[in-house]
Amino acid sequence: MIVTIDGPAGSGKSTAARGLSQRLGFEFLDTGAMYRCVAWSVLDQNVDPTDEDAVGAVSQRIKITFADAKVLVDGQNVSQSIRTLKVTDVASLVAQYPAVREELVRLQRQAAEEIDIVSEGRDQGTVVFPEAFCKFFLIADPQERARRRHEELRAQGKEIPVADILQQLDERDQRDEQRTVAPLVPADDALEFNTSTLTIDEVLDQLEQIVRSRMSSNPH
Repeated sequence: MIVTIDGPAGSGKSTAARGLSQRLGFEFLDTGAMYRCVAWSVLDQNVDPTDEDAVGAVSQRIKITFADAKVLVDGQNVSQSIRTLKVTDVASLVAQYPAVREELVRLQRQAAEEIDIVSEGRDQGTVVFPEAFCKFFLIADPQERARRRHEELRAQGKEIPVADILQQLDERDQRDEQRTVAPLVPADDALEFNTSTLTIDEVLDQLEQIVRSRMSSNPH
């Protein structure tokens, strides 16, 4: 059984997907981390992020694994390294490349074979798992998304003005929404939630209720 949670950066999709998977007893697939792993590898190997062919080759060459709440690239723990602003910017860039998306979509589908999973990203309900059992699309007001990102960075010891973060989010949204391959759009059958004024528990309560209701109506 597959549940997808898509949405822009700062909408709360990663936190919601992780929490929902725990409540349901499902596996959690952080697809955003996979694109970050490619970006980190590109930077680590001094590959030009604008060289589409070279970046595509990197995505096919590296091994990405999730183990004990850690993200590994070729056996190296990159859980913290992939969360830097530089990696974030490059991840948004390389995610536009068809070869990268094709390879990671293949890995995502492979990871979901024969298990119950909650998968988060930007194209999970539209491209990767169009036949998913339940689809959600989370949104939030831009100012709230920037505030959340600011708090996240502050917790990492990084003080970035909210105005700068807001601009970065706007630029990333434009890239995600305007790219020709798997643009950021809600699936036609996705349920949309605005998380701007909700706590994470309030979001999880609603998502869990919907999934369990559907599971009761469609036990198989």
